Amino acid sequence: MTNNYLKLERIIKGFANHRRLQILDLLNKEPELSIDDISQKLHIGYENTSDHVRKMAIAGLVMKRSDGTSVCHKLTPRAESILVFCKKLV
Repeated sequence: MTNNYLKLERIIKGFANHRRLQILDLLNKEPELSIDDISQKLHIGYENTSDHVRKMAIAGLVMKRSDGTSVCHKLTPRAESILVFCKKLV
């Protein structure tokens, strides 16, 4: 039972940040973006963006796909559901 709460905590921490919510929204509108694309479109530093996306991937919110020399990112079905839920809150 406790393990379920720890798993839930990891998922919630994956989107419990305004920048991560912005990234979720961006990837919902424009899937298959690289870290560089995300950082430029949201005007955040590359390293900061990379750290946010890494935490989102750990939470199972973002999928990564290699595309030559770059890595593209898109939302998982879990992230899409979370984004719908979050938009209902505001």
